[in-house]
Amino acid sequence: MSREEINNKLALLPDLPGCYIMRNKDKEIIYIGKAKNLRNRVKSYFHNKHEGKTALLVEEIDHFEFIVTKTEKESLLLEISLIRQYQPKYNIKLKHGTMYPYLKITNEKDPQLIITSTVENDGGIYFGPYPNVYAASETQQFIQKVYPLRKCAKNQKRACLYYSIGQCIGCCDHEVSPEEYQEQTNRIRSFLNGDVKEIKNNLVAKMTRAAETLDFEQAAEFRDQIRYIEETVEKQTIMSRDYTNRDVFAYHLDRGWISIQVFLLRQSTVIKREAALFPCYGRPEEELVSFIVQFYQEQNHILPKEILVPEGTDIELLGEALGAAVRIPKRGNKRSILDLATTNSELALNEKFMMMERDQQKSIGAIQELSEAMGTEYLETIESFDHSNIQGTNPVSAMVVFKDGKPDRKSYRKYKIKTVEGSNEFATTQEVIRRRYSRLLREGKPLPDLILMDGGKIQIRAAKEVLEDELGLDIPVAGMVKDNKHKTASLLFGEQNEVIELDSRSQAFHLVQRIQEEVHRFAITFHRQVRGKNSFSSLLDQVEGVGPKTRTKVLRHFKTLTNIRSASMEDFKKLGIPVKVAERIQEAFEQTDSTS
Repeated sequence: MSREEINNKLALLPDLPGCYIMRNKDKEIIYIGKAKNLRNRVKSYFHNKHEGKTALLVEEIDHFEFIVTKTEKESLLLEISLIRQYQPKYNIKLKHGTMYPYLKITNEKDPQLIITSTVENDGGIYFGPYPNVYAASETQQFIQKVYPLRKCAKNQKRACLYYSIGQCIGCCDHEVSPEEYQEQTNRIRSFLNGDVKEIKNNLVAKMTRAAETLDFEQAAEFRDQIRYIEETVEKQTIMSRDYTNRDVFAYHLDRGWISIQVFLLRQSTVIKREAALFPCYGRPEEELVSFIVQFYQEQNHILPKEILVPEGTDIELLGEALGAAVRIPKRGNKRSILDLATTNSELALNEKFMMMERDQQKSIGAIQELSEAMGTEYLETIESFDHSNIQGTNPVSAMVVFKDGKPDRKSYRKYKIKTVEGSNEFATTQEVIRRRYSRLLREGKPLPDLILMDGGKIQIRAAKEVLEDELGLDIPVAGMVKDNKHKTASLLFGEQNEVIELDSRSQAFHLVQRIQEEVHRFAITFHRQVRGKNSFSSLLDQVEGVGPKTRTKVLRHFKTLTNIRSASMEDFKKLGIPVKVAERIQEAFEQTDSTS
């Protein structure tokens, strides 16, 4: 869409709430946003100056669409729904991780106390989540002893073992009234909400008595029960003094990135912390609101009694969208918890920037060091070759590509050697260099800034003869010289193959080693695949009754020696292979097993 067409469409935007959908030239949705006023918000992308991440987004926008809603709340919910459906690359994407377990009192005639990792709208009473799975399990067992509910199966016809030992309420023996269940459920709720003083004191007394009678095993059991209670239900004194379940959201913005921290407080304890880091293309307050709604809708987190957010957050919109109490704390313990989350947001973002700078030093910094050591321009693209064969059999070559110091795996190439028999390092090098760079010339594709051969003078001379004498190319070629541990220690480079020593502490040295290890790994892996397939095919050729068609069927279906050795007669029948031929194939591979 031309600039004139965009301006014409901008003029048609209404002064109403809604969602806008940005698409690229391939009509792919790349960003979805919401606005209280569609005209003002969408115009800001095209009429205002942008920097960093937002500039990248705007540069890719080709055209846009919009959907009008009645209220801003509706636009927020629609935005989340559309993001979930289309997953645009510039929008927030929450990671889906395994949930911590919850303790649940089921909603049924004879309820149970169970552990679950999923939260459903089924009328059950949920407690948690708990970060220590084992402690939650032990606490569940302890509660079943102190405040038992149903522990046996529903179809139990007589008193179960658990009822006999006091760990089942007894619905297997007699009818239990709703009032009795309610009383027991209230005790469990009180316990899981932090009312543990009496029970904990009782356990401490039992532990002391057991230790005095030298029953240390029993004392250890009581000690463990106390610890599990502390880990699951007892509050931390540094947190708020009430037992209101609440979630705390805070953020920090810097260099076009936003860092969000989430503290989940249950029974006055921070039982879980979540973090998210992503580029911020809009206002941070709006990104936070969008993130919070996704947090509960996408991740299936239980809504707490209270959500704490920083100043500037639209708490009315958020509260209406979620149906929960959303507050901005001004002072006291709640403000302290929010400040703590904010500090963690800043620390997490600073750590990311440090890691990015370190990563840049390992890649771009290493390339700069290597370019200086070799006296060349910046070596943006490096291609490296290695050959692999065993006593001249199944010869192959492989090439890896590094761009700006990082592997570009989609550009890797494999070569089966076609014109060389046996082990001939010079001829093999010439074949793969000729095939690679004559094709790049034919297709008009860019050439590398450096070719690294995983060998010495022989490979360098072979490569230069093809490049310079046959193809008329002037691409620098260097050889990686290895030490007695097969690690690259220096480079051969220049007209006279001068040795370039690299400081073992430099990033350039470690980059060259990474390239050498990667190309060697890639070549060896390819050679094993080719050797295994050729061995497979050769063995089939020796079996009576196996012609070209049958061999192709077996190779395509089973693919590996392991698969054919474990195949049943039924597997062969499905391929239309006669029973006698299948038996001969199995015998051939069984003999191979016994002699290998």
